Amino acid sequence: MKNNQFDLGKSQLAKSQKSQSGKNQESGHLVYSTEFGKMCPECRAPAHVGKCAVTHHSALQQTERASSVVIVSLETKGRKGKGVTVIQGVPLGDAELLTFAKQLKARCGCGGTVKENVIEIQGDWRDFIVEEIKKQNWKVKKR
Repeated sequence: MKNNQFDLGKSQLAKSQKSQSGKNQESGHLVYSTEFGKMCPECRAPAHVGKCAVTHHSALQQTERASSVVIVSLETKGRKGKGVTVIQGVPLGDAELLTFAKQLKARCGCGGTVKENVIEIQGDWRDFIVEEIKKQNWKVKKR
């Protein structure tokens, strides 16, 4: 099914790159498509399918993760005064991030969630979480 969507996306992309005169537009490129989401700047295919997702996109994400700093902060806005510990910049993939969040929730003995690669733990657990992150040998900042 994914190959079929990838082929369909490439054919639609090729049609969109042709101008009215029939020539390919070399200078302009599609960055975002409402149908496919983000587009790869190198191969101009949907970024989440095909060989593109396996090769240079994963390499880019790994370099971003290696140089990242984990930020631990407390948020109370929009939560009726209840504090939530927010952990941003954790250098893990989606599955590993969910597992790490589950471990943190179990160690803290409270609830939480993962939204858009940000871990939210109910309550003020900043000091405890900073120590747990330091055990992973990651750079961490407390705000």
